[in-house]
Amino acid sequence: MFEYFYNEILRRTIIGFGTLFNSIEIQQENSVLRIPLAYGPTQKFLARIEQSPDLNKPTAITLPRMSFEFTGLTYDASRKVTTTSTFVVKDPNDGKETKKSYMPVPYNMQFELAIMCKLNDDALQIVEQILPYFQPAYNVSVELVQGLQEKRDIPVVLENITMQDDYEGDFSSRRVLLYTLRFTAKTYLFGPASKATKDIIKKATVSYLTGTDTSNSTREVTYSVEPRAIKNYTGNAATTLAEDITRAKTSFNVVDASGLTENTYVDLNGEEIFITKITGNKINVKRGQDGTTITDHLTGEEIFIIDAADTALIETGDDFGFDGGF
Repeated sequence: MFEYFYNEILRRTIIGFGTLFNSIEIQQENSVLRIPLAYGPTQKFLARIEQSPDLNKPTAITLPRMSFEFTGLTYDASRKVTTTSTFVVKDPNDGKETKKSYMPVPYNMQFELAIMCKLNDDALQIVEQILPYFQPAYNVSVELVQGLQEKRDIPVVLENITMQDDYEGDFSSRRVLLYTLRFTAKTYLFGPASKATKDIIKKATVSYLTGTDTSNSTREVTYSVEPRAIKNYTGNAATTLAEDITRAKTSFNVVDASGLTENTYVDLNGEEIFITKITGNKINVKRGQDGTTITDHLTGEEIFIIDAADTALIETGDDFGFDGGF
């Protein structure tokens, strides 16, 4: 049932969350202090002070400092989409192979950010630099699946803030000034990506049957559609315009029509044109095919043929046209 894959999505989201807080600075008198950030539970740092206060150095711990940790993972049904839907992309490595993946599964990752300080003013400086960006969410752009170049904005929501200031006790007790900020990152988990080049539909045929007799398979009419490119991808110009043409013109001269063929499509600076007739170097055309915009063109603009070589290079998401026949 299962196959091995590892997209590193949880790891990438953890790193993305940590980068939000790795450049916070505070001012102490005339100096600027950058706050160190580490990954790990706060209890580890506090236990280190209590159990080994002189661990190979005279200073138990340097304050202020921050730490964060990933504390939980829950399914988010409110962001669920159709599980059977897929999307396809070109392989970013070679640009030829097409990959597909099912729609991702929404999960919420819980994080805790701990701010440990000796002075309350230091803690307030740090907190005040964080809170204005969360209203209550801040979007972090994370490349979730490198193989698909799938990059998404992950909302990081500030859920709550608690403050702990243990100052009561004898003179030998240490003071712990601790702010804890709890966040939720709304990420997505993707399954394995598979090759989809052979699964792409290149032709569709629909047949209409006559009568109500299901045993009669006589086809009255058949429609067949085949995707084709509506612009040139190869970059090879067949000829150039020999005159300026306006939006209303449906016949005009080209420099050399020998490379053109009747009943074919060409690309003229983004406008798709269908050639109906060629007489010498004069061509009769249908303008603005497949929804392309009819525009004025100037002498010398290049005309590109749209053929099977361009269809083979159709980009994912291209609004290609269809040829119909019956």
